[in-house]
Amino acid sequence: MTRIDAKFAALKAEGKKGFVAYVMAGDPDYDRSLELVRGLPGAGVDVIELGLPFTDPMADGETIQLAGQRALEAGMTLNRTLQMVRDFRTGDDTTPIVLMGYYNPIYSHGVDKFLEEAREAGIDGLIIVDLPPEEDEELCIPAQKAGLNFIRLATPTTDDKRLPKVLQNTSGFVYYVSITGITGAAAAQATDVGPEVARIKAGTDLPVIVGFGIRTPETAESIASVADGCVVGSAIVGAMAEGKPVSEVLAFVKSLADGAHRA
Repeated sequence: MTRIDAKFAALKAEGKKGFVAYVMAGDPDYDRSLELVRGLPGAGVDVIELGLPFTDPMADGETIQLAGQRALEAGMTLNRTLQMVRDFRTGDDTTPIVLMGYYNPIYSHGVDKFLEEAREAGIDGLIIVDLPPEEDEELCIPAQKAGLNFIRLATPTTDDKRLPKVLQNTSGFVYYVSITGITGAAAAQATDVGPEVARIKAGTDLPVIVGFGIRTPETAESIASVADGCVVGSAIVGAMAEGKPVSEVLAFVKSLADGAHRA
């Protein structure tokens, strides 16, 4: 059982919904980014999604693209991202961390080497947005053999024929993308999301967590009420981009987490 599995089992036992926060590793610099990540559990975050900066983030909207650029310009690399996880783990050995990004940096690093180092650093799961189920032998299967969850995205365009393929080797949780398009675009609507979550849950026992289009505590509460939890990314990354003190960003994160936990 991974930390992710244990966290969602504990939330279920408490009758609570989960709150997942996405932040970009190294944005705007290593020290401020690490300060933010270290503060997330105290702000009510159940699972941390750590973005791996990449030069061509095709699924991301402008807010997260710019965050990745700032991180890369500040010297962030895959190795430094793994070091950030190690630094976090010196004070927190329980909060799950999911590394979210693209396959190219992992492929360049070497899959076997990456998986060994990721596991050693304290990463619990992967979301690699540009690897479809047809490529499971590339990373998904090796990751699961190494003890890491491989979390798959389902979208409004994932029809009933495609869904079983998407769910086939997924573990940890299913990430349902509430809107078509890129991150940070439109606002998620619980009336649209609810039936889709039910459709996914008919095909899996895994928790279904909803992301994209959640920017306020009220939306976090409404979306979490029809799922097992929600993810917020662009709104948090945007708050960091405005140059706000980390303490202020964490207060905003806490308001979102409180919203999800009220559901």
